[in-house]
Amino acid sequence: MSLTERVYSALKQDIFDFALLPGDRFTEKEVAERMAASRTPVREALTLLQREGFVDVLFRSGWQVKPFDFHKFDQLYELRIILEQAAVRKLCEMEGKPDLDALTDFWLVAASERLEDGPTVREADERFHLHLVAACGNEEMVRVHHNITERLRIIRRIDFTQRPRIEATYQEHAKILKTIIKRRVDEAQRLLKNHIEESQAEVRKITLHMLHEARQPHGPPPSV
Repeated sequence: MSLTERVYSALKQDIFDFALLPGDRFTEKEVAERMAASRTPVREALTLLQREGFVDVLFRSGWQVKPFDFHKFDQLYELRIILEQAAVRKLCEMEGKPDLDALTDFWLVAASERLEDGPTVREADERFHLHLVAACGNEEMVRVHHNITERLRIIRRIDFTQRPRIEATYQEHAKILKTIIKRRVDEAQRLLKNHIEESQAEVRKITLHMLHEARQPHGPPPSV
């Protein structure tokens, strides 16, 4: 791993862990000193994070963790639902069998075979939705959907921190797949919309709670 990649990964993790809060400001010099790196890899890492929408550069005053804009996230979720419902319709109406074998092999399993690791299921959930869109064969839909997925990842990453969410995701994905296979368009679209909206509500609740906890003042360290 290069120094730029190391700084990039460390900063991104700080943002994800709310060690750097939305709206926090900092300079390249501060990051370089904290991570024992020169300014060049720090600037390169921050440029990557800016491109991904995690930070903003401030004229003559350093950098800022991008503030959360829940209204923007809501708009992205709305667009995501529209795209995925359109993809589901195409899958249900296409000639021949849609390519969903990889999804059915993963999600249509007995409860004893389900994975329990949150980050692993989160990645599988993201692939599930990307696969649904890709399987309908429209490359422009895939491109737009991938962009939306990238921009929502900062809040969607915390959707699988509790076991009930993992179990619900397995159950909901299984129902969606079964209705697509049976070509029940309206039911599949309804299930998909409910599934995404429930995830949206959950991540908003958890994010607000984590932000509140992160902003609480901490007392003095215990004496040794």
